[in-house]
Amino acid sequence: MNEGVGAPGAARTDGGDAVAETVGDDFDPIAFLERAVPVASNEGVGEMRDLLVETLETQGVDVHVDDAGNTLASKGADAATAGAHLVFNTHIDTVSPHVPFEREFAGETEQADADDDDLLRIHGRGSCDAKGPLAAILTAFFAVDPAADARVTLAVTPDEEALSTGAAALDLDGNMYIVGEPTGLDVCSAAKGRFQGTLTLSGSAAHAAEPDSGVNAVAGLEGALAAIRSFDADREPHPQLGPATLTPTTVTGGAATNQVPARCELVLDRRSVPPETAEEFRRELETAVRESVADPVGVDFALTDRPTPFLAAFATDGDHELVRTLAAAAERAGGSGTVRPFTAATEASYFSPAPVVVFGPGVLADEEGAVAHAEREYVDVADVERAAAALTDATRRLVE
Repeated sequence: MNEGVGAPGAARTDGGDAVAETVGDDFDPIAFLERAVPVASNEGVGEMRDLLVETLETQGVDVHVDDAGNTLASKGADAATAGAHLVFNTHIDTVSPHVPFEREFAGETEQADADDDDLLRIHGRGSCDAKGPLAAILTAFFAVDPAADARVTLAVTPDEEALSTGAAALDLDGNMYIVGEPTGLDVCSAAKGRFQGTLTLSGSAAHAAEPDSGVNAVAGLEGALAAIRSFDADREPHPQLGPATLTPTTVTGGAATNQVPARCELVLDRRSVPPETAEEFRRELETAVRESVADPVGVDFALTDRPTPFLAAFATDGDHELVRTLAAAAERAGGSGTVRPFTAATEASYFSPAPVVVFGPGVLADEEGAVAHAEREYVDVADVERAAAALTDATRRLVE
């Protein structure tokens, strides 16, 4: 995984000045982040949403919380008449458990009387996934003044880490989307989807001393696994995302050690690439296994039940104005300007096929291991400030 832009151990230097020059002093993303990270939002988002609403109202923005729990605000032309409609999206929920908030300064941690310029990192659950990206997005949203025929919308969802019921309920009619997640200031224009399902092999029970009198469902795994291994053999890799993957993850079968098993279940994890849909995958996988498993073993493959669509793969053309503009702005702000795929599933897939990118401060992992969703979760202050500057710069070029 890519490392964050702010190098470990580096003091806060020009980041704050860059943001001040770009967006003014009305909103401080670091001060917001220091309020947001201590708020636990792993078991419920009510308190965090209240803070977000308060922050928006303090800036004079009309804000609405819809029936699905999304926090919504817009600036500029009506959606029906806007020529350019840029939507900012991220989420306020976090995974469990809540990890306490802590500041890291140059020299020592939680130094009560330290100079603000010595603040290096903010630790705690949500610091990079995704309250750091939210702080950067808010900076750009507050700073931009859309042209008469342009619109900017903020859509913050409540349950991205679970079932994405908030995102599934959104109908925003945007023609460009920026989704805030920890990307190390890289612009991620594509991501694999994630589907999950259970392959069920069925037979008939019998005494193990007379195996031919029954139909062994577990024995059917031999053909099923062969079909799974070769499932993508003739498929071309996606130009941005590479090959799809199909991974058996759990298996159960049989009821007694002296009985021919009548049932076997194998759970499969699919990381998809465009244009594959969940239903296409289900149908093709079941057919492939059926052709590889000897009769009379029964074959059924069912996608895991969920109240919202699976997070499908998406890919935005790297030459699109959204991608080019944000990548250039990120480079001007101190990032690399790299355009690459994102390595995790996000709600960005719900906004495709409209042009969508994933972008934000922080990293999923660094050279020491996992960062997001880990006990050591953190975000570099300079990373947040550069993300805020990049988003503000790009947004102004896109809609002002």
